[in-house]
Amino acid sequence: MTDSLNPAQSWLVRPFAERSTQVFLAVLATAVALVTVLNLALPADSALHVSTYTVTLMGKYLCYALLAVAVDLVWGYLGILSLGHGAFFALGGYAMGMYLMRQIGDRGVYGNPELPDFMVFLNWQELPWYWYGFDMAWFAFLMVLLAPGLLAFVFGYLAFRSRVTGVYLSIITQALTFALMLAFFRNEMGFGGNNGLTDFMDILGFDLRTDGARLGLFIASGVALAIGYIICRAIVASKLGRVSIACRDAEARTRFLGYRVERVQLFVFVVSAMLAGVAGALYVPQVGIINPSEFSPLFSIEVVVWVALGGRATLYGAVIGALIVNYAKTVFTGVMPDAWLFALGALFVLVTVFLPKGIAGLLAGWGTRKRTEDTPAEEATA
Repeated sequence: MTDSLNPAQSWLVRPFAERSTQVFLAVLATAVALVTVLNLALPADSALHVSTYTVTLMGKYLCYALLAVAVDLVWGYLGILSLGHGAFFALGGYAMGMYLMRQIGDRGVYGNPELPDFMVFLNWQELPWYWYGFDMAWFAFLMVLLAPGLLAFVFGYLAFRSRVTGVYLSIITQALTFALMLAFFRNEMGFGGNNGLTDFMDILGFDLRTDGARLGLFIASGVALAIGYIICRAIVASKLGRVSIACRDAEARTRFLGYRVERVQLFVFVVSAMLAGVAGALYVPQVGIINPSEFSPLFSIEVVVWVALGGRATLYGAVIGALIVNYAKTVFTGVMPDAWLFALGALFVLVTVFLPKGIAGLLAGWGTRKRTEDTPAEEATA
């Protein structure tokens, strides 16, 4: 069917013809719809009722899943192990946080209609120029994409043009996010310093403290994950995706064939960074705070663990890994918070040794064995 369409239409339609995409979207839509119904339709004393707290927690997991998909796009299909995607996630979060801070207006502690409370506390006399425009939703949402996208473009252009690859590129991405973390910790940067941005009240005119707003953000996170997944599948299933895999497996040979490898790497890297920024933007109003700890290199390494556990170069595996690890983190930190990092490290080692293809690879193996076992019986019947 897609052959009769023009190339642009074929590029957009092709992911929907894949069974994996159909199953993923169906499961995601069912899960979002089920949580919504159980939250709205059942009374709070019902055993099946999903509380607003749980809805918010699930919304946070969906944001993490979108971030994992973004990392899997560059690591699984391009071969770039990015240890700095937390920076793009945090930049998107700060762009949203700046918009939410401007929405507070004169309802803050100090009653200043223009300056956020932390600026009044630090004796700032006027709003910094880079805060202009964040009182408008369209501008803030545009910055959610442009801020991480521009950083990824500049960084990627310099790195890929210089043909920095492998562990050296991973170290540079980690250094990037660490440098940003140190910069955002400084009060004179104008982003709240160590405390970051918090005490949000409204988003698009809706009170963030209401159950309806929380549920709306959860649904928006599910929609964003679906759109992000489709975009990534469209890239992977296109000619660009095949060239990306060629760059991953044999970069020198791909260059010899005449492809501009650095352009392919740059495009995919920028798209991945923008998706990470969207994930951060949806994360911030649900958790109610954004601070420099989101730039932590440890957080970026955790994202890599999610993808490794779920199975790289699958996209849906990254979602599985993000959901499992973060649910385990929620449970584990409630019981033994000091031991979580040791458990995470042990999990990564076990996955590397016993599940090199992750959970998705394990599921694929089971499916292949089942089809192999069923084939002789079907032939005998025929």
